[in-house]
Amino acid sequence: MDQEQLDYFRNLLQGQLDELIEEALKTMDGMTNLKDNFPDPTDRASLETDRNFLLRIRDRERKLIDKIKQALDRIEQGTFGICEKCGKEISQERLMARPVTTLCIDCKKKQEAREKARGL
Repeated sequence: MDQEQLDYFRNLLQGQLDELIEEALKTMDGMTNLKDNFPDPTDRASLETDRNFLLRIRDRERKLIDKIKQALDRIEQGTFGICEKCGKEISQERLMARPVTTLCIDCKKKQEAREKARGL
């Protein structure tokens, strides 16, 4: 992968990372708001349901943040875009669709087939 492509993915990943961190900070600010005092149990239950849903989304985003940081580290180490299973280059199309990926499409298909066979 040439330097221009690496720079593109570095900028793309850094932009995603910045956006996710900003959303996480907004959520933290919203969750620490103590003004949410509802005397009606239905309103309170609705608020708790919404918060629970938001926290599940943020947990998924937290995991994505970790993957983005790992991808940025791979760019710095010179291993970005190389399948960690077989050592072949990961296609540009796959990296465009999922820049945090660590497996080429063939290795990912094999992994998914094994998981399906085991019932995971």
